[in-house]
Amino acid sequence: MAWFNRKDKGIQTPTTAKKEAPDGLWYKTPSGKIVHMRELKNNSYVSPEDDYHVRIGSKEYFEILFDNNEFKELDAEMTSADPLNFTDSKPYPTRIAATQKKSGLKDAVRSAVGKMHNKDIVIACMDFSFIGGSMGSVVGEKIARAIDYSLKNKVPFLMISKSGGARMMEAGFSLMQMAKTSAKLALLSEAKIPYISLLTDPTTGGVTASYAMLGDFNIAEPGALIGFAGPRVIRETIGKDLPKGFQSAEFVLDHGFLDFIVDRRSLKRKLTTLLELLEN
Repeated sequence: MAWFNRKDKGIQTPTTAKKEAPDGLWYKTPSGKIVHMRELKNNSYVSPEDDYHVRIGSKEYFEILFDNNEFKELDAEMTSADPLNFTDSKPYPTRIAATQKKSGLKDAVRSAVGKMHNKDIVIACMDFSFIGGSMGSVVGEKIARAIDYSLKNKVPFLMISKSGGARMMEAGFSLMQMAKTSAKLALLSEAKIPYISLLTDPTTGGVTASYAMLGDFNIAEPGALIGFAGPRVIRETIGKDLPKGFQSAEFVLDHGFLDFIVDRRSLKRKLTTLLELLEN
């Protein structure tokens, strides 16, 4: 006879006393690996089980790259206007306001100046959570002004791209940012001030066709989606089937469009080494 007998059958805890596990404690990678968010943060948001690089934004990149997470943000309050009085399912200003409230961001890029291993650097980083990291007038202007700061103070410039492309709500105004940022980068090149472009997942559309591919060094994170047009558009244009994974960072590297791929956990160290080489 068992030494213990349950007198009451079933679970006796009332629903009101049930404790829910807080949301956001765990992260599941595409391969099914489960990792605690604290461990993920301590590992630069890379899954230790399968090396999957989780999509992160400017807040996380600034924490990883700036010494002690200390920096001065540039043009922090700049926000989008509505030059075309654009309306789709909702007016553009309403969409901007809702996205600002949800994301806590003013627009799809943040720029800042600080130190990385005691070396001055200007970093502009895109946020995919703000309308898919789309490139509008504010994005172009903030990047242009960040480059101006680099020029004036002779400080290296790092651009971290993460974007779905041009912002359709601004049409031609958005496309003009490709020319503006490219022209500013040409001035940076003439002044022989280093520019490193980091392509993260995803980097597509007009961003890929402009500043993302104009670095003195173009580097990427493992597994990042990098491309201009979508697979369907390319397939219909060239009339051929496309190779598997043709828009991955690894494929782009194999075909000569990247200089190297860098693991996020060693990003700060490798960027510092690269800047030291460019300075000599």
